Amino acid sequence: LLPIVENLMAGEVESASFKEAQEPYAVILAPTRELALQIYNEAKKFTHGTIIRSCVAYGGVSVGHHLRDLDKGCHILVAAPGRMHDFVRRGKLSFTKLKYYVLDEADRMLDTGFRGGVEEFAKLWKSDEQGNRHILMFSATFPQDVQELARKLLKPDYLFLTVGSIGAANTDVEQVILQVPKLKKLDTVKSLISDDCDRTLVFVELKKTADFLGANFSLTLTKSTTIHGDRTQEQREDALHTFRSGEMKVLVATSVAARGLDIQDVRHVINYDLPKTIE
Repeated sequence: LLPIVENLMAGEVESASFKEAQEPYAVILAPTRELALQIYNEAKKFTHGTIIRSCVAYGGVSVGHHLRDLDKGCHILVAAPGRMHDFVRRGKLSFTKLKYYVLDEADRMLDTGFRGGVEEFAKLWKSDEQGNRHILMFSATFPQDVQELARKLLKPDYLFLTVGSIGAANTDVEQVILQVPKLKKLDTVKSLISDDCDRTLVFVELKKTADFLGANFSLTLTKSTTIHGDRTQEQREDALHTFRSGEMKVLVATSVAARGLDIQDVRHVINYDLPKTIE
């Protein structure tokens, strides 16, 4: 975000104004609503007091609400792929001035069924030959399909940067594996969580498991909340807010919250179920 904002500020950026089709200079795609909203909030902080205007678009809320905000002007668009393509079909977005196309959590984009749309848009936009457009991909893992996507969308001599060793665990985080019988999983995880526990994030595979654990923890341990795909957008945002603020000590989540979310002071992360893949 910061390099994009810096480059836009150094260039000639038009003031935000009403247009039939907005022409953003940067589009940042995220696979989940929560991550899109988080990036958007950071973009607003970085551009406060400047002429650069950021907008956000994702499903689960009124299309009209996002369109009204978009109509006021948009330099940086943070969006979930589905809602962005909806705006393109409606003729509300034009990419004639686009300079930066960013895919955050690129591997999740492929998992969530957006690959076709992401590739189609990138190939059309890539046809520009002026050399002043940039495609950036960020991913926590680099499986083969992500590498293939990079080869398709990026220039042959694209720059590949890694932080630490690919696939390696964070050496600053203590990791413990507890092997317990299935019938004792609940009692074991509850023994790790006390009523005065530090902020704890519990990951599960199924939505029904999230609801069960959240209710059980709230009744027997401490204030807990849940986040998964069946909850409304308002409920999901409220769950994250109460967990971030410390009102709720435990957040039980499916993979919706597994990537990219920045939550301060989380002391413990528990994988109640084994993940489906090593990534």
